[in-house]
This record gives sequence, C-alpha cells and structure tokens, in this order.
Amino acid sequence: MSDLQTTFAGLKLRNPIIISSSGLTNTAVKNEKLEAAGAGAIVLKSLFEEQITIEADRLRNPSYYPEGSDYLVEYIRNHALSEYLELIKESKKVCTIPVIASINCYRDSEWVDFAKQIEQAGADALEINILALQTDLQYAYGSFEQRHIDILRHVKQTVSIPVIMKLGSNLTNPIALIDQLHANGAGAVVLFNRFYQPDIDIEKMEQTSGNVFSNVDDLSLSLRWVSIASSLVTKIDYAASGGIHKPEDMVKAILAGASAVEICSVIYQNTSAFIGESNRFTESWMQRKGFKHISQFKGLLNAKDIEGINVWERTQFLKYFSNKV
Repeated sequence: MSDLQTTFAGLKLRNPIIISSSGLTNTAVKNEKLEAAGAGAIVLKSLFEEQITIEADRLRNPSYYPEGSDYLVEYIRNHALSEYLELIKESKKVCTIPVIASINCYRDSEWVDFAKQIEQAGADALEINILALQTDLQYAYGSFEQRHIDILRHVKQTVSIPVIMKLGSNLTNPIALIDQLHANGAGAVVLFNRFYQPDIDIEKMEQTSGNVFSNVDDLSLSLRWVSIASSLVTKIDYAASGGIHKPEDMVKAILAGASAVEICSVIYQNTSAFIGESNRFTESWMQRKGFKHISQFKGLLNAKDIEGINVWERTQFLKYFSNKV
C-alpha cells in the first residue's frame, strides 16, 4: 500500500491536500465535512486587516468625541477577532486534522498581536498572507519584501506554533525572500496567493470583477517557482497553490518539490469529491511507479541542473518553436 502521509511546516498530514482559506472553511460544520471528504488539513477563512480597517473607518463619525470614535474602532476589531477565535475553537472540536488559522495583513502593526490569541484558541499553525500591489511613485525597492520579514519576525516573537507565509506572485525574486523567511523562522511557504481579478464592462462602462476562480493554466506559475525554490532553499516546506484542477496536478506539484497543495477553486466548481479522487489517483500512480512514500518522489523533477539544461528557468519559447519548424 502507498502511504500519502506528508509533513508540512512541522505538521503531520495524512495526505498532501490542504483546503485553502475561503468561504469553504468559514464554519466548523463545513470543516468537519471537508475532513470527512478526505482533506489532509484546512486553512480557515482569513481574518482580513484591510476589511476590518475599512469597516472601522466607515463607521467612524467625526461628530463623536475622539474617545468615542476610538472606542468604536476598538470594538469592531475585538468583535471580529472574537468571532474568529470562536471559529478556531469550534473547528478544533470537530476536526482531527490540522486546523490552520489565517491572517491577511499588510502592515507590521498591532494586528499581528492577534497571533497570540489565535494560538491560545487552539490553531495548529498560522498562515500569513501579505498581498498588496506596490504602486507608490516613491516606492523604495525592497521595502515590500522587508515588510514580509518584519511581520514574520514580529509574529514569531509572539507564538510558538508553525508560521506559514503565503506569497503573492508580484515579487522580483521570490527565492531571495524565501531564503530570508526561512532564516527568520518560517516553517513553510505557499506559492502563490491569488489577486483579485479586475475586468471592464464596456457596455456599462464600469469596472467589474473578473474570474474569481483559478484555471488549469495557473498551475505552470506555481510549478516553476516551487521547483526553483525547492532546489535552492531546501530546508523549508512548500505548498503549490493555484491551478490544481485535475487529480494528476497533485503529483506534478510533489514532483516539482511541494510537500502539499492548497486547493479551493476546483471544489467550488465541482464538489469536495475531488479530494478523494486526487488521493486515489495519487495512490494508484505511486503503486504503478513503485513508490511507497511521498518523500521518495518529492522534488525528483525540481530545478536541479539536469544535463546542463534547467527547463524551469527558461523564459523564452526556443525549445517549443524549434520543435515546430
């Protein structure tokens, strides 16, 4: 029998499938069903710093005394945190698989102090998302990457549970950042977070939302960077996120160097039956190839320089077009 167990950020998972932070994981009832469907771990729906800040600012009334306005802002923050801590506690009551909390933040501020309360509520790990576009004309190169390191360092001073960093794809050199994140205590990185997809309605002449779900073509980006990173920064775990839409995609991600995959869109578009399908496919594939453990093929096709050619770092279509002429 093939064994699908894997280790991710120090957590023992029964299989590599992690359900991403989303509306799929915003109640304990849903999380219990995801475990029953075969998930290896779940990431709870994120606590969004930006959303809480916007709500607080919207309700802030200039006619209030400053003390009253500050009280309202603090109440909103505490209420959001209280609800989130309850989600952690209730999910831990019904789930035996790891329950990973998630903070979506963009400043190194008092928000990261929520991490201690999240740990006390029973979360097995904490995933931090720092997703933002850098558009300031006076932007100092490297400051966005430094923000990741500062927030991680601050959180690691607060908690002892594993901390996972989920990165956006808008980085000049993810490898250098991952190396620094490892040096500052990150247990794993997830490549990549998904940006809001904007679109334009030309009839109404207004901005609209584009496709909220990933598609199969997104997988190439994750595979490339997981492969390169896992060959260079070897003492940290990786999860591929984005574009996992077929059962064989999990095998591809592990061959590239991932210890796990985070999935979301495919469950929204289909059902949680995909979890079992992927696990069964992977077991069957491992048996056909003679592998008994995930560790035996993890990273076999990462960016190690094979015969002087690193296909993962090719940026042109030379090989493709040379085969077409």
